[in-house]
Amino acid sequence: MTGLELLAEPVAEGIASFAVNLLPRVGSQAISEVQNLFFNASRKYVHTYRKRHCQLKVLGMREPVDLAQVYTGIKFLDEDDILGFESTQALEKQYRRTRFRSCIGRRNRNEKRSGIDVANEKQYLMVLGGPGAGKSTFLRKLGLEALRTFHHEQAVYHHRKIPVLLELKRFEADDIDIAMLIAEEFGNCGFPAPEEFVQQALRQGKLLILLDGLDEVPTENLDNVICTIQDFVDRYDQNRFVGSCRTAAYHGGFTRFSDVGMADFDNDQIEQFISNWFSSERDTEGAISKKCWKTLQEEKNRAAKELAHTPLLLTFLCLVYDRSQRFPANRSNLYQRALRILLEEWAAEKRINRDEIYEGLSIELEESLLSEIAYAGFESDQLFFSRRELTAQIKDFLASNLNVPKTLNGEAVLQAIEVQQGILVERAEDAYSFSHLTLQEYLTAQCLADNRHWNKVISNYVTDRRWREVLLLTPGLLTGKQGANHFLKTLKQRANQCLSSIKLQHLVQWATAATAGSPGSFNPAAKRVSAIYLALALNRELNRELARSHILERARALALTIDPAHAHIIDINLARTLTLNHALTRAHEYDLDISRAIARGITLTKRFARLNILATINCLELLKHLQTLKSSIPSQETSEYQKQIFQARVLKLWFNALGISPDDWQLSSADVQALADYFYICELMIRCKQMAVRVSPEIWTGIETQMVTVPTEHRALAETEWVGLNVLQIPLAQQA
Repeated sequence: MTGLELLAEPVAEGIASFAVNLLPRVGSQAISEVQNLFFNASRKYVHTYRKRHCQLKVLGMREPVDLAQVYTGIKFLDEDDILGFESTQALEKQYRRTRFRSCIGRRNRNEKRSGIDVANEKQYLMVLGGPGAGKSTFLRKLGLEALRTFHHEQAVYHHRKIPVLLELKRFEADDIDIAMLIAEEFGNCGFPAPEEFVQQALRQGKLLILLDGLDEVPTENLDNVICTIQDFVDRYDQNRFVGSCRTAAYHGGFTRFSDVGMADFDNDQIEQFISNWFSSERDTEGAISKKCWKTLQEEKNRAAKELAHTPLLLTFLCLVYDRSQRFPANRSNLYQRALRILLEEWAAEKRINRDEIYEGLSIELEESLLSEIAYAGFESDQLFFSRRELTAQIKDFLASNLNVPKTLNGEAVLQAIEVQQGILVERAEDAYSFSHLTLQEYLTAQCLADNRHWNKVISNYVTDRRWREVLLLTPGLLTGKQGANHFLKTLKQRANQCLSSIKLQHLVQWATAATAGSPGSFNPAAKRVSAIYLALALNRELNRELARSHILERARALALTIDPAHAHIIDINLARTLTLNHALTRAHEYDLDISRAIARGITLTKRFARLNILATINCLELLKHLQTLKSSIPSQETSEYQKQIFQARVLKLWFNALGISPDDWQLSSADVQALADYFYICELMIRCKQMAVRVSPEIWTGIETQMVTVPTEHRALAETEWVGLNVLQIPLAQQA
């Protein structure tokens, strides 16, 4: 419901009394007759506007939806924020500082402003934005609010003007008569003497003229259309005018107009849009909007949420969620569909006249071109490109393809991609980027899959967080029988390279031995990771290196990923382990009560006893001796040296129980980082397996079984050196 249905009669009455004063008499008809004619015509005009412009049906919707049902108030960027003049280097620096994925390079120095507020303020307004940004929807909403001014109690638009919406794609003729086109809008609804009526309305400034889609005007007629509109505005400058155009296609020409850019949706607007979309009685009862918003907030859907900042793609996400109450596990497929919307479906629905250039540039070929541009940018750690760089890449691509028509040229292809699809956009003067980082990541993954570049990427960039999403998307594109298998085996080989250090091999061997045969129902690899986590967390000498490498965070992430069924209980116990480390450290540094460390140690011991992760640890004996130590805690008056001695006794109890000696287990900075990288790659490998379309059970079983064990290629050397590991044999009783 637009809200106009209930107000149709009073709105029509308001327009009729407003309009009838423009024409004192029509022929010999009485004033009452004329008023009745205007009322009926106004009522039909309101009904026609609502039917033509207030119902949306895009992206294959089965049924149209009312504009007001899904409309979310838009925000504009000020003129200075539409295009900046920074260098590509400055834009790169800004992006890396802000990490705002969906609005790369936009300065946004000023506050965003409500679209209606700006339209109230500006008599001549040009609304700029990318494909699917909501330009046309805003113009239609503004017209709806203008109609409501004739029933003032509901008005948010402050100017009583009759709205007229003209789609500029209709401006194909050389001799365009805008006044006649406006008269047709009124004449079709039965307004008496429509030409004369429109002339009077224009002279008296009674119209709000909405000029939608300047970018949809055929290229050969664009200059003529701009001149015609400019002359029309100059002639009837008492009216209000709002136009729309894709940013990339806009080259000015309207001296009176203020240019404003559509801002991306922020989180509040996304949530509001979702709430509006799922507003039926059935959706409300099932709290579908809240569930959809919550699902979109999940970490696994982080990149999908990036798409939601564009209204068109948010509509697409709502349609997807509406069908299955979730977002697809295969994000690659989701992004591919979103890309196709920008490349093909949206243009088709908008009925844009495709340039001749597209006759030789198929969708598949264009995807391949864009994927190579995306990959080249990622490999060179470049998010912004100059026009010269892009044109050169396009030319190289065209020259390397035998089946590409020779008539195509790089400049024309770039312009077509930029203007009609909005995938590559100009962020600043001569500084281009992909409209969404998600799309660049997906296209880069597509290039990896198509050209088997993933071997090189895994070898060189696997631990670079920039490439994480790309690598996660790649298995979903490897649909052949062996594609994902080879990909996962390459990841495994790269992970094994991290365990080349003898000391790391000993650590892994110890974890394997310490957990082997333990009765706990956890995944064996999760047990081994938990054991290593415990050993590292208790080694205070490594605190700085542990923090620097994020190794404990990565070990935790791996353990939870390996064994999601027991993730909660594992997480709790790993957290307890870390708090014990903090307690032992801070008790000395901040003179805190050492009893906290003992109490946490006791709690942790009880938890590990219940988990049954470690086969070699005698938790009951350790617990007994911790209880003994609790009764001999030094007082606050005890010297710092004696406190340190006591803390060392606590740690020795733990290390002896675990069967390890920190004195002989001194990991270098390189060792710590290598182990952190190993955990990260293993966790990534599991995520990639989950994203893959097809994986051999035999291949994955082999990978999973060998995870967090000494690699086969290192095993002989590790076993030779195993005797070098000093395992404490001192009875716990003596330590206590």
